[in-house]
Amino acid sequence: MIDRLMDEIIGRMRRIAVVGMSRDPAKAAGGTPLQLRGLGYEIVPVNPSTEEISGITAYPCLAAVPGRIDVVNVFRPPMDAADVAREAVEVGAGAIWLQLGIVSDDARATAESAGVAYVEDACLWVEAARRARA
Repeated sequence: MIDRLMDEIIGRMRRIAVVGMSRDPAKAAGGTPLQLRGLGYEIVPVNPSTEEISGITAYPCLAAVPGRIDVVNVFRPPMDAADVAREAVEVGAGAIWLQLGIVSDDARATAESAGVAYVEDACLWVEAARRARA
């Protein structure tokens, strides 16, 4: 069932807001979004500590991001995930995806109660690349 959900999310995503994107491409939170960009997805960094990452305008929060967000990709500690999920629901994001190693029962409950697709503890780039090769 989770593979089918991942297929559905990846099949419809074009624009990914990356909460916690790092300026350091050597970190997973910096390199992974750039790899997604290399697959053709539009990346929107969300990081209150900077105005630009890798030449891309960064926004301080999801509410500041103009336009539609297909997927909110979360690179924040599990204790922050529920707040990010609430904000993602508020802005009408199509899906919430917590990166590998990030699990949050509260974030899951927020997404499920709002009817928003939700994945946790999985790398969005790995899954998107695997499907691109298939």
